[in-house]
Amino acid sequence: MSVRKSGASELTPKQIVEQLNRFVIGQDDAKRAVAIALRNRWRRLQVPEDLREEIVPNNIILIGPTGVGKTEISRRLALLAKAPFLKIEASKFTEVGYVGRDVESIIRDLTDLAVDMVKSEFLADVQESAARHAEERLLDLLLPRRPSVAAQSPFSVEPVAVTGEDVVAVDQQQKEQQQEDSWERTRDKLRSQLVAGTLDDREVEIDMPADQHPMVSVLGPVGLEEMGVNLSDLFSNIMPQKSKRRRVQVSEALKLLQQEEASKLIDMDKVITEALTRVQQNGIVFLDELDKVAAADRGSEYGGPDVSREGVQRDLLPIVEGSTVTTKYGMVKTDHILFIAAGAFHVAKPSDLIPELQGRFPIRVELKSLTTEDFVRILTEPENALIKQYTALLATEGVTLTFKKNAINEIAGAASLANEQAEDIGARRLHTILTLLLESILFEVPESRQKEYVIDQQNVRERLDDIIADEDLSRYIL
Repeated sequence: MSVRKSGASELTPKQIVEQLNRFVIGQDDAKRAVAIALRNRWRRLQVPEDLREEIVPNNIILIGPTGVGKTEISRRLALLAKAPFLKIEASKFTEVGYVGRDVESIIRDLTDLAVDMVKSEFLADVQESAARHAEERLLDLLLPRRPSVAAQSPFSVEPVAVTGEDVVAVDQQQKEQQQEDSWERTRDKLRSQLVAGTLDDREVEIDMPADQHPMVSVLGPVGLEEMGVNLSDLFSNIMPQKSKRRRVQVSEALKLLQQEEASKLIDMDKVITEALTRVQQNGIVFLDELDKVAAADRGSEYGGPDVSREGVQRDLLPIVEGSTVTTKYGMVKTDHILFIAAGAFHVAKPSDLIPELQGRFPIRVELKSLTTEDFVRILTEPENALIKQYTALLATEGVTLTFKKNAINEIAGAASLANEQAEDIGARRLHTILTLLLESILFEVPESRQKEYVIDQQNVRERLDDIIADEDLSRYIL
């Protein structure tokens, strides 16, 4: 069993945490937990095969209020892992028999992502060959080859004696050779012009496969979607492939033809085999909003929506503990897929989950609420910090935006206070405050002659103090 090495496979837990620190402030316990889990994926693949199948992943529950970094950690982990990764909300699912999606669609979606990921890698490997083939096809369109008499004749008879007819035949061959040489020279000139880009604005007609609208899938019986079966795929080999002629510029035609040639060069059977292996060995599912399917009081009589909640948990259980799911690419075993769940658990608690599901998430990490100091760091330290984003946005208008340190401290304090007075939404409060603070600047900049703005503590207080002081108003605005 071979799995292509991913970029994260060689990263140590410390290196993974360092990468997460570039975008997520604080929450060291959560970072350590996911870093160890990610490294354990690589460790398991190094174990002898007879023991490898016995090592199951330690699934994780991240517990904490909204806006403290649970989702951001998952997003950055997906980029680091370079493995099939799916983030999905548990609240999207309902118990089998109710209207809604069933939990097995998680694995089908994860498999679709894996196939797309592997296909893009295989396509990248054949781009050089595809570019050459596309170039030859485009040159054939720009300069069609003239059929020669010699090429049309299936037999060539060498004359025995030189006669008048033989002289005519030799002259014809010489003429055809001259035409062939002229055609080759013209083709070489066109090739040079194509590489130089001088033909980019010229238009050419190409035949491309027509988009097949999956109208027949609407007529399919209920249940085929759950089995991962697409009726348009079933009938694609039966119904003739339609194509349409498009008139496009040479530059676009070259890209379209290269995509088509690249698709011909890859072996989809190998792509699917590799994708299924990656899903089963390295797949990661981030299951958000798990608390929304937990019954608030398991001791009460089950009724109303709790029936569906309990049903979702029971349906999740076999997927998490290990089962086989049917997809349109084949059977997928979920025994070694890593599940990272997250939820605020304000009303319900992890202990409100059914005991069997609790046991499948042995690692629980509590994320802390953000403090004023954390807000200051969030505004300035990450590579995607909000202040850096707004500075870059206004730079597109030729405007320089500068925040003084006391202004940043004031913004962080306002966010912390607003979270205390109203619902705690964590770092998302900073988006609201900065949008309100910079609203007039963002609106007036295109017509303004002012090319530099400096935000200090006084500006922040003038804009926000009245709103924060009025608790009722702050609840609606901040």
